[in-house]
Amino acid sequence: MGDVVSADRLLAFAAMSFLLIAVPGPSVLFVIGRALAHGRRAALTTVAGNTIGAGVLVAAVALGVGPVVERSVVVFTVLKLAGAAYLVYLGVKAWRGRGGAPAAATGDVSGRGGPRTLWDGFAVGVANPKTIVFFAAVLPQFVDRGQGHVTAQMLLLGLVFNAIALVCDSVWGLAAAAARTWFARSPRRLSLVGGAGGLMMIGLGVTVAATGRRE
Repeated sequence: MGDVVSADRLLAFAAMSFLLIAVPGPSVLFVIGRALAHGRRAALTTVAGNTIGAGVLVAAVALGVGPVVERSVVVFTVLKLAGAAYLVYLGVKAWRGRGGAPAAATGDVSGRGGPRTLWDGFAVGVANPKTIVFFAAVLPQFVDRGQGHVTAQMLLLGLVFNAIALVCDSVWGLAAAAARTWFARSPRRLSLVGGAGGLMMIGLGVTVAATGRRE
């Protein structure tokens, strides 16, 4: 791998990625919302789904799809609104199911960490146009075209970004789940925090839809 991307470029990209990922963004807020609404298992499964979705975006950018989305206002807007609508849908589901949060905290809720939750994370991750634009704009800056293997370089850089995101998002999810466990001592408080997680996802969806407009 060192022959594909030089060590200095790889370290510089990793450092920049960590600084960007460490600051809570849409994916982190989504994971925190799932942790508060459904617990640790759902949060970690969501992180895994998000990572897979981001991996698909890296592959798309490396293969040339990313720049198309970056330049196309229509495609960008469609993806943005689709992702925002799905976030609102998941938030509404969490809000409506907040009454079952106390029972969920004392037992293993079927599906909370299963394929459906993984799919939710994947759908949100792969429908995030901001991530596509980020990869399309940033990855090429760290690619040495004179060295060749441009696609391989972009895939490797994307893998580094996703690995850092996987660790950081998991830490956020575990921290939020730990706070939820503390709230579990009071059924009423846990119901409130589950509802707060749903509202957080709804707010995130509205924010994604209302921001990032392109000229």
